[in-house]
Amino acid sequence: MTLSPLRRLFGYFGRHKTQLALGALCVTASATFSLLKPLIVGNAVNELSKAVTRGTLVRYGLLLVGAAAMEGFFLFLQRRIIIGESRRIEYEMRNDFYGHLQSLPVSYYQEQRTGDLLSRATNDLASVRMLIGPAVMHALSSLIVVIGAFVMMLRIDREMSLLALAGVPVVVWMVQYFGQRIHLKYKAVQDYFGDISARVQENLAGVRVVRAFGRERKEQETFANMNREFVERNRTVIRLTALFYPGLHAMIGALFGIIFFLGSRQMIRGTLSIGSFIAFQLYLGRMVWPLIALGWVTNLFQRGMASMVRLHEVWTVEPDVRADSGEPLDAPLRGEIDIRDLTFTYSGASRPALRDINLHVDAGQTVGIVGRTGSGKSTLLSLITRTFEPPPGTIVIDGRPIESFPPSQLRHSIGAVPQETFLFSESIAENIRFGRREASVDDVQKSAAMAGLSGDVAAFPQGLETVIGERGITLSGGQKQRTAIARALVREPAILILDDALSAVDTNTEEQILRALREVRKGRTALIVSHRVSSVKDADQIIVIDDGRIVERGTHDTLLPRNGYYADLYRTQTLEEEIEEIA
Repeated sequence: MTLSPLRRLFGYFGRHKTQLALGALCVTASATFSLLKPLIVGNAVNELSKAVTRGTLVRYGLLLVGAAAMEGFFLFLQRRIIIGESRRIEYEMRNDFYGHLQSLPVSYYQEQRTGDLLSRATNDLASVRMLIGPAVMHALSSLIVVIGAFVMMLRIDREMSLLALAGVPVVVWMVQYFGQRIHLKYKAVQDYFGDISARVQENLAGVRVVRAFGRERKEQETFANMNREFVERNRTVIRLTALFYPGLHAMIGALFGIIFFLGSRQMIRGTLSIGSFIAFQLYLGRMVWPLIALGWVTNLFQRGMASMVRLHEVWTVEPDVRADSGEPLDAPLRGEIDIRDLTFTYSGASRPALRDINLHVDAGQTVGIVGRTGSGKSTLLSLITRTFEPPPGTIVIDGRPIESFPPSQLRHSIGAVPQETFLFSESIAENIRFGRREASVDDVQKSAAMAGLSGDVAAFPQGLETVIGERGITLSGGQKQRTAIARALVREPAILILDDALSAVDTNTEEQILRALREVRKGRTALIVSHRVSSVKDADQIIVIDDGRIVERGTHDTLLPRNGYYADLYRTQTLEEEIEEIA
């Protein structure tokens, strides 16, 4: 059953119902002692109007101080409990939201902006916490105080109480009218904040491109325009709030004036004592100010629910592959791969990216994959790792369809170096250790050496412990690729996947890495995508993919005489190398 935003929120309340119920009891106790104070003052005024004695002053003074102290004590407890629980719920929601983001398919992130998701994970979660904590606490307190104050007012004077009650529908109408509009406008503000966050994130991530094309001033102008629009949207919310609160105060002030006039007449006639009139006014104040606070609470509710809807939009996206799906592996993978009649089309695409792919790879074999840009090579590797979900039964590893494997176990057995290298803003060692968290220092150094990083690392100030910038901005393209290769090698995978992983290194470094990889590949299945023949020529079999189909297959020696794409690629690259040597 699909949860609504409200039901999902109630689910979090349910996990903390005991503590929240205790907090509600504290709210009730605090409100009760708050309602006792006008009664104490009214009785004190009536008695003191007859005779002022030390005993009367001390008695009512102690009663008033005691009621205030108990009110403050329970006020402290209610804030400690309810606000504390709201922080715990926010903690759980943030973990759940982040965990859900981790489970979503890559295709989802291709359609979303990172900045907008960050806005939901920060601003929107904070707004929901304000709903869960302060809004709920003050709403409950206001409800108890308003009802309690009205009951006490009825005991003092029914006519004036009913007149005061007549003002409540006006307050409710104003809250509903302005609250709905504040909700819509605030959601628009939050959505636009996501747009700004996305723009900033993209510019910071692409700072090299921005500067390379001299777009700094233009990007500043664009941001200034977006910032101006963001301010205007906030001003719309402020204008609504500016109308709401003064209007509410004006209505309440008029109500106080009318009650004062009627009460004064009754006191003159002798039908109402001065103490009762003062208590009535105090109770009216106790009832009215929570109604004013109700406007602020409504604002928090509207903002919180607008943010909850935005979070719910992400939560309703179902992952393609669930982490707990599949039957656990009984033994380590050997690495035998069977691809059977595989045809795959990306969501929203009009034609297949891969068509009728059939390929058998024995455990321990190395397969080279070449082809033109956009022919489907990377797509094939993404399906093997279940980055994208292949049609059922089309990819089989060790005799089992990959959809029957738990995704985490399958990916743990695969060491993949993607075409686009991503590094974290950590040390080089930590980036390598990301492949296997328990890897020792020796394991990290060994992997770095096999990836050809040793020479570069020796020149760094702290060696492998050198911290690189965001996305590895302080490293060259070749150093990034070699770090990514080391990250894949450190996990000692049954299947090694290299997706054009040597494109950014020179031929000498490539040869050094290939020599190391020949040793690493022994006993492991390896799939190597490359535009360089030198990277795949010693593979056990080579396939050529064109327009999503396998158009050639064989070894280096058997493909050359066929004069196809592979032979043309080999001759072209051989000629280029000869020209470079002559030059």
